Amino acid sequence: MSEQTFLVLTALAAEPLHGYGIVQAASVLSDGEVRLRVGTLYGALDRLCADGLVEPDREEIHQGRVRRYYRITDDGMAGLIAEARRRAHVAGIALERGAAAGAAPASPATEASA
Repeated sequence: MSEQTFLVLTALAAEPLHGYGIVQAASVLSDGEVRLRVGTLYGALDRLCADGLVEPDREEIHQGRVRRYYRITDDGMAGLIAEARRRAHVAGIALERGAAAGAAPASPATEASA
């Protein structure tokens, strides 16, 4: 699962969101590291809908424009949880190997000043 897909599913796990809401949530979740472009987002949403992981929730008119909201499906949530567990497992191995090699873990304060 790509990082963009992982972030989209994670954003939608909290609540149904429209496109711009998903873009904002992905940015927050990634601490500003990932900025989804509109074309990338809607391509991902089309793929996720086709795969049954996301589905349209509702449409609203906002300032004369249609906002389509999306929600994660049960299959999408199961896939997200499986991927999160896989990533956590791999991250744990990386941390163990780093510690075994004598690398000191970076603290949030250290990372912020880097």
